[in-house]
Formats: sequence, structure tokens, C-alpha cells
Amino acid sequence: MNKLLVSMVVCSMVCTATAWGAVGGGDISFSLTGASNVIFSHDAHVIKLKQKCGDCHYRLYTTTLQRKDVTMAQMQAGQSCGFCHNGQRAFDVKASCTKCHP
Repeated sequence: MNKLLVSMVVCSMVCTATAWGAVGGGDISFSLTGASNVIFSHDAHVIKLKQKCGDCHYRLYTTTLQRKDVTMAQMQAGQSCGFCHNGQRAFDVKASCTKCHP
């Protein structure tokens, strides 16, 4: 009985650690023309800022295969990153260029 209980606890810990390791989603690099590249950090948004995956997926973003290019004008109009980065929910894409384009 004790071996079964220990096995279940260990399995639970391993499964939980694996799930938490995948929560952030890693960094995504966007190569741009005419501006420096942007690196989006899932960890900064999901772990540090405690956002839920559903806050962005699938309402604002789908998958990297379905991704469409978005202009700065579209972001300033509230699309893509500009949905949150509007100066009210998060820093404004209009005035904080170097935060995304180092």
C-alpha cells in the first residue's frame, strides 16, 4: 500500500512539474523589416504578470502557423499587442517603442 501511495505522489509531482514547465510557452521572436526584431516573452506575461493563456489565445492569437503580420497602426487601433498595450491595461505601444524593439 505504501509503495502504491509513494508511486502516486511521485507521478503526480512529475506530471505537475512537466505541466508547469510548459505553461510559459517560451519566447517567440518576430523578425521585422524596417524595425528591430521583437521577442515576445510568454514567461513575462504568463508567469510574472499572472495572465491566463485564455486572455490572449484564441481571441487575439491563434498559433504561429496561423499568425498574420500586424502593422503598428493596427496595434495602435487595438489589434494584436495593442489590445492590452493601450496605455490603460499596459504600457502604450505608441510611446514605448524600445520596450519591444530594443
